[in-house]
Amino acid sequence: MTTPQPLTTYRTAILPEWVDYNGHLRDAFYLLIFSYATDALMDQIGLDAQGREITGHTLYTLECHLNYLDEVKLGAEVEVRTQLLAHDGKRLHIHHSLHYPGVSTELAASEQMLMNIDTRQTRSASFAEGVAERIRQLADAHAQLPTPAHVGRVIALPVRHHG
Repeated sequence: MTTPQPLTTYRTAILPEWVDYNGHLRDAFYLLIFSYATDALMDQIGLDAQGREITGHTLYTLECHLNYLDEVKLGAEVEVRTQLLAHDGKRLHIHHSLHYPGVSTELAASEQMLMNIDTRQTRSASFAEGVAERIRQLADAHAQLPTPAHVGRVIALPVRHHG
């Protein structure tokens, strides 16, 4: 029996046009890399180009939290690992983490809420049955994975008590 693992959804080298004046990956391009990973997740669950054509469905991102954890430099090879945290009939709660291949340390983390959309009506819709089944299979495969460290975080300054 194999140990459950997040899906490796995307691999890339850091391109020159993605790098800033410090030689580091620009903040916006972390999200671009995670966006490509979401596309790959869509392919995995049956919302690839053919699935989108057949069902008329796609995923929209409702919310995204992005944590920048380490510098990523020009030319570095990176990969995204994706974990399905939870789902219901219309939504996916996912976590993407950015890594150097074969390394467990996270370079960045992104928690996201995705909504299934019927593109013909531009409104939320229940997942098509084949897609829902693949999501259930992925949920079962990821059920025993630990909750990633950066899930559920809130942006706030510490409250200072005056005494």
